[in-house]
Amino acid sequence: MYQRDVMDIVNKWLSSKEIIILYGARQVGKSTLLEIMASENPGMVILNCENPVVSDILESKDVNRILALFNGSDIVALDEAQAVHDIGKIMKFLYDDKRVTQKILATGSSSFELANITGEPLTGRNVKFRLYPLSIHEISQKKGWLALLESLNDLLIYGSYPGIVDLPVVEKKRKLLEMSGDYLFKDIYKFEQLRSPEILRKLVKAIALKIGNLVSVPELAGMTGVSVLTVERYLDLLEKSFVIFKLTSYSNNLRNELKKSRKYYFYDNGIRNAVLNNFISVNERTDIGALWENFCISEYLKVIENNQRLSNLYFWRTYDGAEIDLVEEKDGQLFAFEFKWNPSKQPSLPASFRGNYAVAGLEVVNRERLDFFVR
Repeated sequence: MYQRDVMDIVNKWLSSKEIIILYGARQVGKSTLLEIMASENPGMVILNCENPVVSDILESKDVNRILALFNGSDIVALDEAQAVHDIGKIMKFLYDDKRVTQKILATGSSSFELANITGEPLTGRNVKFRLYPLSIHEISQKKGWLALLESLNDLLIYGSYPGIVDLPVVEKKRKLLEMSGDYLFKDIYKFEQLRSPEILRKLVKAIALKIGNLVSVPELAGMTGVSVLTVERYLDLLEKSFVIFKLTSYSNNLRNELKKSRKYYFYDNGIRNAVLNNFISVNERTDIGALWENFCISEYLKVIENNQRLSNLYFWRTYDGAEIDLVEEKDGQLFAFEFKWNPSKQPSLPASFRGNYAVAGLEVVNRERLDFFVR
C-alpha cells in the first residue's frame, strides 16, 4: 500500500469534533486509506453506505438503530456517503445529538452530490479534504527516487491511479479504458439522469484534445451539437466528479489581457489518454508538451492540497500571444511557472507581465526537475 500524504493531516483532526469529509474520484484510494486508518485505530469501524442495510438505518434517523450500527466504536467512517439520501442532514443530526459520541468521517466519490447536500447543513461542523491519484512524493516514498525517475514516461502515459500504477502495461491499458468508459461517469448518470450520455463522452474527448489550450464553450457546443447552457452544465458535472478541472485567466484589467478565458486539464494523464485511446509512447507523441503541462499542473495541485496551502491558481495570456502556464497567488504574492518537457527550453517572464505585476519569480519545470514537486 502507498502511504497517502493527506492521512497525516486527517489524523490531526481525529481528536476534534468536526466531521471529516474526504472527496475523491472512484478508484483513487479512499477506501484503502480508511483501511489503513482502521488498522492504526482499533476503535474505528468502516461502514459502506452503498450497502442498503447501512443506508436504510442511517436514513431512518433512529438514534438507537444508528448507535447499534456504530457498535460501540470510537470512530465511524461512512464510505461512499453520497449513496445515503439526505446525508448532509443526517450527519448534522448525528453531530448535534449528544448521545452520539463517535468521531465521524465521510468519503464521497461524487463531489457535486456531497457538496450540494452537505454544504449548508454542515456549515461550521466539518472539515474537507481531497484525495487525488498518487503524487510523485507518495510514489517515491514507497519505491525510491530512482524508480520514480525510471517510471516517469509511464506516469505521463498511464497516470498514477493506485490500482493502475503497478500493473503490467497491457493491464494498465485495459483498466484505463474500462475506467474511462461509463464507469468514469457512474455518479453523473446516477444523480443527474442524463438523457444523452454520448454527448458527455464527446465533450470529454473534445476537452482531452484541447488540454493546455484556450477553451471556447460556443465551440464545444458546436462540436457536440447541444446548447451553450448544456455544455456549461456538463462541464460543471465533470469538474464536480473529479474528471477535469479548470484554470481561469489572471487579469488586473490591463488592456491587452484575456479576462474571461479558461483552460481545462485532467486530474490524471492516464484517464485523458484513455479517453482518446492513445497510449503511444512518449518518444513518438506529438502532444508531449500538452501531456507534460497537464501532468505538472495536476501534480502541483496535489502539492498545494497535501500541504494545506491557501493558493489561487490561474494562467495568464495576452491577445498578442504572451503567456504563462501557471500563476499562483499566495499570501499577497504572485509566483509564475512554465512547464517545458525539453530541458533546453528556458523561457523568461513576458515583459508585459513583469512590467505590470510584482512577481516573486519564474520557476521553469522540465523533466529533469521532478524534485520540484517533492516539498
